[in-house]
Amino acid sequence: MPHLFVVSGATRWNDPKNFPWTIGYLPSYQAEARIYAKYILRERPNGRIAVLYQNDDLGKDYLKGLHDGLGDKASMIVIEEPYEISQPTVESSIAKMKSLGADVFINFSTPRFAAQAIKKVAELNWKPLQFVSNISISNANVIRPAGIENAQGIISAAYVKDPTDPQWDSDPGMVAYHQFLAKYLPEVSRADSSAMTGYNIVLTMAEVLKRCGDNLTRENLMKQAASLKDFEQGSLLPGIKVNTGPTDHAPIEQLQLMRFQGAQWNLFGEVLSGEFHH
Repeated sequence: MPHLFVVSGATRWNDPKNFPWTIGYLPSYQAEARIYAKYILRERPNGRIAVLYQNDDLGKDYLKGLHDGLGDKASMIVIEEPYEISQPTVESSIAKMKSLGADVFINFSTPRFAAQAIKKVAELNWKPLQFVSNISISNANVIRPAGIENAQGIISAAYVKDPTDPQWDSDPGMVAYHQFLAKYLPEVSRADSSAMTGYNIVLTMAEVLKRCGDNLTRENLMKQAASLKDFEQGSLLPGIKVNTGPTDHAPIEQLQLMRFQGAQWNLFGEVLSGEFHH
């Protein structure tokens, strides 16, 4: 039997026609990009957007979500610059973007290239409204290599509570997470985002199994997994809920924006939906 929940932000996993027994757990890259588009349309409606993206399904998923979110305002994009994972640097791409007069920079890159881009933006003294994808928000792998001073004001999005953020120290959901790790995975770092992802999937899976009762057939398992309505988990940000349906296998389609300030990410604004209505 295929995995019920797949750790992936790719939208294709959530298409019941193609993967009837699989649910992609993470918010899709397209949903995340649509949320950035909403923010740009509100805060920089006359902006000139430059996009750096990885030339594969990951990058193209992000790019599609941005186009969907901008709709008939997609003409705001002045350059879509792909890069190959085999190339050593994206510095020349950043210089090209600045030369085109872009004042919004969307960094749909994996960590190494995201760090290079952030650092180069600062070196060029380019001051765009800057976004980086959720897959590249790590302090250790992106922000510190790029330079903390160079990351100030960058915007991204999140859906889980950060175990290293003091604001959640006495939060019941986070206390439960720390207790879980202490009991079952004491050697795992609290800052390891993979541990939090696994924990979230476990909580959802436990709820699905609970709803199955004694009827643990394949059909009933999928029926329950595809009928979660406003299910809240203590490790998700307040207001973010798990929702699925027979034709919608995307459990999480909400995120909250956050801005890098000082030495950490700070949440701001309301929870936003990245759901796409054709």
